[in-house]
Amino acid sequence: SNIKMVVTDMDGTLLNSAHEVSPKFFELYKELKRNNILFVAASGRQFDSIAQKLHLIHDEIIIIAENGGFAVDQGKEIVSTPLAKTSREDILQVVNQIKGAHAVLCGKHNAYIKGSTPRFIETLKEYYSEFIITEDLKGREEEIIKIAVYHYEGSEKNIYPEVKHLQPEFNVKVSGENWVDISHPDAHKGYALDRLQRQYGISPQETLVFGDYNNDLEMLALSEFSFAMANSHPNVLKAAKYKTLSNDQLGVEVILEQLIASID
Repeated sequence: SNIKMVVTDMDGTLLNSAHEVSPKFFELYKELKRNNILFVAASGRQFDSIAQKLHLIHDEIIIIAENGGFAVDQGKEIVSTPLAKTSREDILQVVNQIKGAHAVLCGKHNAYIKGSTPRFIETLKEYYSEFIITEDLKGREEEIIKIAVYHYEGSEKNIYPEVKHLQPEFNVKVSGENWVDISHPDAHKGYALDRLQRQYGISPQETLVFGDYNNDLEMLALSEFSFAMANSHPNVLKAAKYKTLSNDQLGVEVILEQLIASID
């Protein structure tokens, strides 16, 4: 009943397996708002993609995008942690050696991919609503928040072993079954959430967090009410203090209902 901020990951957490937000969530969000509880969507997705999924409320919530490298509070930018240009070149040099890997340069409102297969372009559309196909990923002038790397045969076996040596100079995170994200060391969901907690004067005891994958670990650690989805990665099930139902069983909504009932 003391919760002042609710933070949830998107894929595998708030979104079901069809990448949809339930109508039930939007009903519960109205109750959160009525009780002055801040809502934060925190995802590895592009900002515009998160905003589209939450289009009914996107202009009144806080969005942590690109795994914490970019965050916007009710339309105002509050976090931007880009990669240095030289760093981007170094990372791309490594990624380009990985057989079957697809690199995505992620800017604040646009993503860039090198001429790719129709199959990967269709895959990308689910996570990046705005992207440009280019002949060369090097030398882009705008800020790049992270480099996302996709592999159809799985990220932990096919990408991570080839890039883990980039740590700790960079934040290298297995962010999904097929994704690894490489970013500035401070570009993670925990860094962005810590900034928000300080800004609003909200403690871990007043923060409720939901997650399912390794890129959620830092923000789960900032909450006394950290929930792992039933479909979570083993690392998340171990790290979270509590467990809820799967994303397809409305695990987030079940806990939010309990939260709202405790207040009323």
